[in-house]
Amino acid sequence: MTFARLLQQRLPDGSRRVLFAEAAAHVVSGVATTRELAALAIAEGVTLAEAARARRSDETVDLAAALADGTLLPAIDHDDNARLMLAGTGLTHLGSAAGRDAMHKAAATGTQTDSMRLFLEGMDGGRPAAGAVGAQPEWFYKGDGQSLIAPGAPLTSPAFAQDGGEEPELAGIYLIGDDGTPFRLGIALANEFSDHVTERHNYLWLAHSKLRVAALGAELLLGEPPADIRGTSRIERDGETLWEKPFLTGEANMSHTLANLEHHHFKYAAFRRPGDIHVHFFGTATLSCADGVQTQAGDVFAIEAAPFTLPLRNPLAIADAGATPVTVRAL
Repeated sequence: MTFARLLQQRLPDGSRRVLFAEAAAHVVSGVATTRELAALAIAEGVTLAEAARARRSDETVDLAAALADGTLLPAIDHDDNARLMLAGTGLTHLGSAAGRDAMHKAAATGTQTDSMRLFLEGMDGGRPAAGAVGAQPEWFYKGDGQSLIAPGAPLTSPAFAQDGGEEPELAGIYLIGDDGTPFRLGIALANEFSDHVTERHNYLWLAHSKLRVAALGAELLLGEPPADIRGTSRIERDGETLWEKPFLTGEANMSHTLANLEHHHFKYAAFRRPGDIHVHFFGTATLSCADGVQTQAGDVFAIEAAPFTLPLRNPLAIADAGATPVTVRAL
């Protein structure tokens, strides 16, 4: 089955364009960003795929070559970084509590951890009937558009970080309409990069561990997401595979429905500001840190999953500044 996809490309002269891919990738005429095209689709009362097809030109693009050239941008962005929110939910996947619970058990020997309790609540109530509200999931904030990293670009860990680890998952991409309605534009592959050592020290430091950059794949998969998505997460070091593991995602492999996760994010009025973009990470159950892997600068994270046709590859970098205290000046 062929899925329709949208991509964004920046050309060497700095101009931008949107690509619509089905069997082949065609340039979309008249728009420079996916956000612009989505706004037109909302105004016209059509799907994003229909809006793209209506503007599809005859010019085609080799996506693999564009990815290799570094011209493909994240699946979504915003010209005002403050109008793009990165956030997510954890403990959403079947089996996702195992690794998290092991991380925190040492601090709660003999008791059921908060992570396990929250996971079990999701198992019991994360898939409510249509029209009903289900269990509230874990929620975290990652940053704004400044923290969004393109395919191939480095995932830079702060100098003060204790770890830089991958989280292979899906991200839902949303545009808030003029009347405050959230519109899901599609889903993208993502690496929700986090500091698992900091989180392991104390679960109350989860918020600190999530304030990191995150990589977003180039392809925006349109329409209703497949229920069962299977991929591979890999870490390469010096050209060799250091660690590799399959991962499962999509609603069939989750303890929560997407609708329930979306409700508990967008129920806050502040998250329904017209014109804003939201990138919401849906969680994962597969982490190299759970297998004792310690990443280092130069490692390459590689995430692949059909029906996405392009991998998401990003090297790990370590910032060389910022470990000293920040000085605040009084006025």
